[in-house]
Amino acid sequence: MNGYLSIRNLTVRVKGGAVILRDVSLDVRAGQVHGLVGESGAGKSMIGKAVLGTLPRALEVVSGQINLDGTDLQNLPPTDRRKRIGALAALIPQDPLTALNPSKRIGPQITRRLVDILGWTRAAAETRALELLEEVHIPDGPRIMRSYPHELSGGMRQRILIASAFAAEPKLIIADEPTTALDVTVQKQILRLINDMQARHDTALLFVTHDLGVVSKVCDTLSVLYAGKVVENANMHRFFMRPIHPYSAALLAATPTYTDPTGSLTPVPQDVIDGVEREVAEHDVRAAP
Repeated sequence: MNGYLSIRNLTVRVKGGAVILRDVSLDVRAGQVHGLVGESGAGKSMIGKAVLGTLPRALEVVSGQINLDGTDLQNLPPTDRRKRIGALAALIPQDPLTALNPSKRIGPQITRRLVDILGWTRAAAETRALELLEEVHIPDGPRIMRSYPHELSGGMRQRILIASAFAAEPKLIIADEPTTALDVTVQKQILRLINDMQARHDTALLFVTHDLGVVSKVCDTLSVLYAGKVVENANMHRFFMRPIHPYSAALLAATPTYTDPTGSLTPVPQDVIDGVEREVAEHDVRAAP
């Protein structure tokens, strides 16, 4: 195991059907931000759900290990697994409007995990919530705690989800495309906030996104996911200077720039598609950070 979160040969499939993730291996080291990139449908969010134990009922883990702080979650009974995940990991979800319960005030939504899972008193949890709102630069905390989600802007709702994720001082946070639903200006603010919070709390962070521009700003290392497979693991400098896998190169070439605002669409060769399992086995070693 090389990281606080260490996934080895994880395979997930539809029960009795197609394979969604194939032999996925990656590491998220303590105190680092690890990007997980790939096109829509590649299986990025499914990796996060597998770690957090929130896979849809139609899916199942067929094989592999998910090591969290040295413990293989797959070997734990379901109740113990939920407790361990609840104590050590948290999620920053993609859409703040749907992630927050529209019928409940903000305060109880921040404090619920502290009270229900970790056994804090309500008074202690509310004090912690107010501290976190200040930490994520939300003024007038008592008023916000009494507000409903629809009364707040999208950026403010996302800040609240970030505060909720850090509430119990988790050692691992999974951020599942946390800026997708925001405009560009707010995106920059949220990315800066996530980076600041991660550094301040020394948290391992798995950042799921399809945007290489975002990855270049916030991540230390990354994994490239293609057709349910991790085809490349790399540190940021090496990846942007010299991507190894053909899909990585095509993905990087498709990123818009000032000189090429549409990006260059390069088809992935059919032999790469047909031989993705063989290619992955070769590149995982060569592309390791």
